[in-house]
Amino acid sequence: MAIPGPGATPPPEPGIFKRLLSPPDPLQVDAGAQGELLVARVRLLLILLLLPIPLSSIVFGNNVAESAVGISTNLSALLFAGILYYVLGRGFYRPWLGFASSLMDVTFVSAALGVFLLLGEPHTTVNSRPTFEVYFLAIGATSLRYDSRVSLAAGLLAIVEYTVLVTVATSLWDLNDPRYAPFPYGLFDWSTQISRLILLGVASILAAAIVLRSQSLRRLSRSDRLTGLPNRSYFDERVIIELSRARRYGQPLTMAMIDVDFFKRFNDTYGHAAGDVALRMVARSILESIRQSDLIVRYGGEEFVAVFPGMDPAAAFERVEAIRNRIAAVPILLPRRLEALHLTISAGIAVYGADGTSAEDLLDTADNRLFAAKEAGRNRVVGPPPGLIASA
Repeated sequence: MAIPGPGATPPPEPGIFKRLLSPPDPLQVDAGAQGELLVARVRLLLILLLLPIPLSSIVFGNNVAESAVGISTNLSALLFAGILYYVLGRGFYRPWLGFASSLMDVTFVSAALGVFLLLGEPHTTVNSRPTFEVYFLAIGATSLRYDSRVSLAAGLLAIVEYTVLVTVATSLWDLNDPRYAPFPYGLFDWSTQISRLILLGVASILAAAIVLRSQSLRRLSRSDRLTGLPNRSYFDERVIIELSRARRYGQPLTMAMIDVDFFKRFNDTYGHAAGDVALRMVARSILESIRQSDLIVRYGGEEFVAVFPGMDPAAAFERVEAIRNRIAAVPILLPRRLEALHLTISAGIAVYGADGTSAEDLLDTADNRLFAAKEAGRNRVVGPPPGLIASA
């Protein structure tokens, strides 16, 4: 996540095609996991709501073959949906899961249409409206996954699979042969099929556009406008997930509370605009010093919180020390001032397990050690006692 430097011109907004094909940024990853679980619930509900349609057709003796195929497909999809919902409910999620489940949803629709070819009913394959329209439900559901690439991939697969089905049907049957009269599903014509393919493409682009809009709104609500870092609201959601992973897999986790030294005096002396420049510099320096898997948020004012998943206390202490040294060395250049200014930070580190297992306990311990760093003269990092580092 790029942060503009002091006095720098913000980078131009990426083009629409680049945004559509780009992976979601870290602020959206957890939203994708939540969206996948929501899709799993919606999928189960939709299948249960659609199941009575073919059942009613059988009861009233209408289109028995099509209804039998619909029931078989629905039951298969219901089994798939139940298994996926169970897996997601147990906390399993990987970024590729959104692609896999979306493509499977589309393929279920294609499989239902393909069965009619095997039954010797090609007109149902190319002209059936109830089954074909389920494509739009599958594509629309992709917008809940916060990844525009999933929407485009699902739409593209639907277009390819349906094109294959129509091509096979027209290659093996003369669909407008008079022997098929009175054509209960209507005559075959390519203009209708092309219209269907265009509508599938439009639906996938619309779903991707909804994703981009949702990402933009979520990014605004979960990020700090001054520094570009995630804000406290995002931290409150993300830290629960990181603590859960640490607990589940027995991995280390450390948390650091970071505060800019004498920031009020800096603001009073040089003005709030200069303070804004300084906070952007601090945020950029921290962000460039951590791993992509780490979390850094602006917690409030001149305070920042860093979370280091999978990092032991000794390594975390060295990382925060490196951040402290980097910030102290980076000059702050202000307009109309010839000399460069410098700031320092103080930090306190807490360890998951030894200092607590909840976010509140870790934040409280890190804050107490930050206070100790301030009391000891500032521009320093206070971590756990050496015995705790050795045993962690």
